[in-house]
Parts: sequence; C-alpha cells; structure tokens
Amino acid sequence: MVAQKTAGRAGDEVTLESLMAATAAGDRAAFRTLYERTSAKLFGVVLRILRNRSKAEDALQDVYVKIWQKAGQYDSKQGRPITWMATVARNRAIDIVRATRPEQTVDEPGDEEEIFRLGGSANEQVDVTELETLRTCLSEMKEDDRNYVLLAYYEGWSRDELAERFAIPSGTVKTRLRRGLIQLRTCLEN
Repeated sequence: MVAQKTAGRAGDEVTLESLMAATAAGDRAAFRTLYERTSAKLFGVVLRILRNRSKAEDALQDVYVKIWQKAGQYDSKQGRPITWMATVARNRAIDIVRATRPEQTVDEPGDEEEIFRLGGSANEQVDVTELETLRTCLSEMKEDDRNYVLLAYYEGWSRDELAERFAIPSGTVKTRLRRGLIQLRTCLEN
C-alpha cells in the first residue's frame, strides 16, 4: 500500500518517516521499500565496524529484524529515521565485536604489528609515511594513554569497559582519553 506510492511519479515519493510508520503498523511492502532505500548505508555502518563482509551481511539481517520489531519505538521528534536506524546498526555491530572479543586473552595494544593494522586491510592502499608518523606519535605517548586511545578508538571499547579493565573511575578514563587524543593530534599536526 505505502510502497506502491513510491512506484509513482518522483514527486509522490514516500518519506522514510512514513515508511517507518507503515512498518510499525506491520506493512511488509513498506518495510521492503525501507530496506531498499536504506540497506546500502546501514551495510556500510556495520562493515566499517566488523571489517568482514560475511559478518556484516549477517549483522545487517539482524539489524532489519530489530527494525521490523521496534519500528514503533521510532520517534521523529528525536531525529531522522536513518539516524535511528544507523544507531540500531552500529549497536548491533558493536555487540558482535564485544561478544567475539576473548576476555581473558586481551593483550595490551601498541606492538608494531598492531599499529600497522591501523592502516587498514591488506587490499587497501596504505600511505607508509603517514603510518610511520602515526607509529612514531603513538610511541611517544605514555603507555597508559596509548593503550586507552587504541582500545577505545581502534578496538571500540567503551569508557565503562576501560574503567572496569583498568580498575579506575570512568571519569579518569575520560580524562586520559582526552589527554591522549590531544597529545596525538598535536604530534600529528607537527
């Protein structure tokens, strides 16, 4: 019913808000249209976090199941539908990363191989000079600050997870992350 309107003239195109409302009401055609219009973006979100196409495809399926089940919880006053959907996708991908992270075998980040993985996957072109600059800047940081920055911004750990891991208050983690990022940015700009 709603999805049929999208097949009409370009001026008749249905908004994501109305597709969300129709999906919340159980309209499968609207859900199909919502999927067609948003799946590429949401796949990009989960792929960027999971770094594995197969896992990202599985995660995307989970994301759309959750969107189907929770579409009624979307509130247009809180933001755009694509933002809400991207948050669902991001949270699912992070849950997968956390579930597959071996808790007892976490090594401290910072060795050479780990730093060079920051450059991307083997298929990507990596600017070795920029990577060497990053490695140098990271090596000049205090070990604790470097570990916090790498775990938070590279591995996706939350402040609460870092606080628990290092047995310190969450506010202290926030301060150390901020200090580490300022030091890293200063070094990279020079």
